[in-house]
Amino acid sequence: MTDPARAAELAARDSYGRLLALLSARTHDIAQAEDALADAFAKALDTWPLHGVPDKPYAWLLTTARNRLTDWQRKQLRFPSDSEIPEIPDDECADQDLPDHRLSLMLVCSHPAIAADLHVPLMLQTVLGMEARTIARLFLISPAALSKRLVRAKAKIRDAGIPFQIPEGTVLKERCSALFEALYALHAHDWLDPADALGDEALYLSDLSSRQMADDPEALGLAALIAFSHARAQARILDGALVPTGEQDVSLWRDDLIAYGKRQLARAYRLSAVGRFQIEAAIESIHLARKETGQTDWPALNKLYFALQQLAPSAGGLVAQAVVTGRLHGAAAGLRALDIAEAHAGTGFQPLWAARADLNVRQGNREAASRCYEKAISLATDLPTISLLRARLAQLV
Repeated sequence: MTDPARAAELAARDSYGRLLALLSARTHDIAQAEDALADAFAKALDTWPLHGVPDKPYAWLLTTARNRLTDWQRKQLRFPSDSEIPEIPDDECADQDLPDHRLSLMLVCSHPAIAADLHVPLMLQTVLGMEARTIARLFLISPAALSKRLVRAKAKIRDAGIPFQIPEGTVLKERCSALFEALYALHAHDWLDPADALGDEALYLSDLSSRQMADDPEALGLAALIAFSHARAQARILDGALVPTGEQDVSLWRDDLIAYGKRQLARAYRLSAVGRFQIEAAIESIHLARKETGQTDWPALNKLYFALQQLAPSAGGLVAQAVVTGRLHGAAAGLRALDIAEAHAGTGFQPLWAARADLNVRQGNREAASRCYEKAISLATDLPTISLLRARLAQLV
């Protein structure tokens, strides 16, 4: 027998965003739809243990939440009209055919009436189910302040009557940047977890966006990037420690996702408008080529990282290019490149110290490498990375 609490948890994890998007599309009130859905899940926990888990739990939750919305409307001064709360057809209640309106809702969240710095946080919290405190940590803002701003943003969506639909033409392109950033953030949030459900959602939604926006090369590039990264998920952790890309067991890489990513990237290139996600996907593809060639094309990586820094400069990109420089021109050249990177990134950037440690090892300077590993460990925030760095440090003792 299915455990009712577990069934409700799975339904929440697997389809919360779809249910919320479907309800919001009919009410244009995200906050009210969230409340109705929360009530539906609470009712499920009360009734499913007594009567059993329904054959179609998602349909049950959708109907219960919709009925709750109807009850609330009926407490207003007049009864709702059919246009205010339209009926949800039976085929939309089938678990296997639950329509996915999440892209529409995400694009609502990036409407110009909403403050630009809230576009991505609003998508992550409302549509993709990330907790406000997690988002606040990512964007360096207090959870209380972020929650207040998100509540106001949802009210503005309701009061402004922003249409819940995928716009066309230039309007769509103007809103895509935030959509892509949200999907990328969702993918990157817990990339060290091989069973990461959010990563699966990012993969699915990036594919969906690439089909909805087949003429947008960055939509295709993002889909390729996420697929390439997801292809290595099972090889990324071994015995609780991070495994660097160049040391991963290529037999654990997924050929289906690699092939998919190659197709998407090829389609993007044919559109002749190179962007950040396409370059990052190309970098991933160079690493993945090791499964076929047995080696890494460092000159190609050097060119790609240079292009990425011209288009979308970042501290991570500078450090990565310094590592490539060390491979191509020797450890001393790589360390000089890291000095330049440190001038831009500061001394608190953990990957910089891990790279310094590795290059010092290659140069034979074990004492300097030990100090750098200790610094990198002090700055690391996830256990797999800490485990890797400690193991490398132990090898120097």
